[in-house]
Amino acid sequence: MLKVSEIDAGYGRTIILQNVSLSVGRGEVVTIIGSNGAGKTTLLRAISGLVKPSSGSIEFDGERIDQLVPADIVGRGLIMVPEERQLFPAMTVRDNVLMGCYHPTARNGARQRLDEVLDIFPRVRERLGQLAGSLSGGEQQMVAIARGLMARPQLLMLDEPSLGLGPLIVQQMFDVIDHICRSGATVLLVEQKAYHALKIADRAYVLENGRIAFEDTGAGLLANPLIKTAYLGI
Repeated sequence: MLKVSEIDAGYGRTIILQNVSLSVGRGEVVTIIGSNGAGKTTLLRAISGLVKPSSGSIEFDGERIDQLVPADIVGRGLIMVPEERQLFPAMTVRDNVLMGCYHPTARNGARQRLDEVLDIFPRVRERLGQLAGSLSGGEQQMVAIARGLMARPQLLMLDEPSLGLGPLIVQQMFDVIDHICRSGATVLLVEQKAYHALKIADRAYVLENGRIAFEDTGAGLLANPLIKTAYLGI
């Protein structure tokens, strides 16, 4: 479904990603782990069209997308839930969730899809009339993922969904993500909490200093002694 081939990308003269290649098959859950500054968010931004690769290519469903504008990439069903949620704090939770239907390709069946999404997030249903800025960090993350699901993703990209959350809320968040994955969704997950992320992954990549350092199944990387030492503290 997604094929990233030997891309270099960065900001201005600063190159962050170097010769990065990866793939995501339909129905797969693929995880990217790595330390702060490894280039994980830059990779998602390149796939989303927010950063243009200086070399290499990105294909989605067999067509190149690396020169498309972000709105056209969203229209193809490639949806990113950004780091730090990026909600509209002065808007209600309902309006934030419905922003996922803003693109014309996502408007059909929005009412039914809203009910389906709120079934996944009962806490969000309870908070629909509140301002998004009044929610806890965990609640805001749920709203952000709900908004992403409202966009009818063919591929859902999650950027650090556990960022800034306490341990109990992190576990709840990964339970929700696991539920979404088991429903048959195609997911590309970027996450620092390696154990949680690898546990639900079909396949995974380790990004170090802008390069792919390891590639294996989620279980394979969990069992890798180097990964245990560097990322799991074992």
